[in-house]
Amino acid sequence: MRTVRTVRELRAALEPERGAGRTIGLVPTMGAFHDGHLSLIRRARRDCEVVVVSLFVNPTQFAPSEDLDAYPRDEQRDAALAEAEGVDLLFAPPLGEVYPDGFATAVTVGGITEMLEGHPTRRGPSHFAGVTTVVTKLFNMASPDVAYFGQKDAQQALVLRKLVRDLDMPVRIEVCPTVRDPDGLALSSRNAYLSDAERAQALAISRALRAADAAVQAGERDADAVLRAARAELDGAGIEPEYLELRSATDLTPVERVNGSTLLAVAARVGRARLIDNVVLGSGRETGEPE
Repeated sequence: MRTVRTVRELRAALEPERGAGRTIGLVPTMGAFHDGHLSLIRRARRDCEVVVVSLFVNPTQFAPSEDLDAYPRDEQRDAALAEAEGVDLLFAPPLGEVYPDGFATAVTVGGITEMLEGHPTRRGPSHFAGVTTVVTKLFNMASPDVAYFGQKDAQQALVLRKLVRDLDMPVRIEVCPTVRDPDGLALSSRNAYLSDAERAQALAISRALRAADAAVQAGERDADAVLRAARAELDGAGIEPEYLELRSATDLTPVERVNGSTLLAVAARVGRARLIDNVVLGSGRETGEPE
């Protein structure tokens, strides 16, 4: 595996691969790798002839009150894990390479960025502007054929699919299943913030998803009843969610009855960690079921 730091190096390394017609897969990350990241890398390795992993903690998607300075960073560990998975190129640029002096451009997606994570009382639409801007830059830098993201960030995946569709970007977005610990907790770099007691409390999030999905599997379709089933698990653990909402899994419009593809999304703070998770109800996908 080769580590490159500049756009020029990245493009020079990929030019002969592209010229030879090889398929290039990109896995954008902020590092602090866990098995969720590695599952994306493995999928890219399976699908593509050349695998690029970007490693960049993007400051523009953090609000001033968020954990940018505390966000876990360990490039040496991440590089060793990437190499062990057969990554060809690790792109680990410094801040100034991505946002040079005078940088004053943003790429925004409207509509679906203004709810859930993007609601003004939560992370806000500027969070997704930071995501879509840096992802656009990464796509321009690496020109991948395919880019890989996780279902745990369901809203982000929808935003990025809209981005590439609206701007005619020649990149296919692949969304891969959420990876969970055996007890059902969705893997997240922020899980490192949890104490043992907080981690046990956080398991109520995946239990809430399973309870809602069980209600739907049993025939319940009323949105309020499904939400009550989920809320009971959170209340029992003393967790007050920032949001617990049912939305269309295709465009995030609100739903009153569960039918077709319905997403139940949740965000909650447990100790220092802000955790998100979701389930596509009645589909058998992403139910938080322990292994």
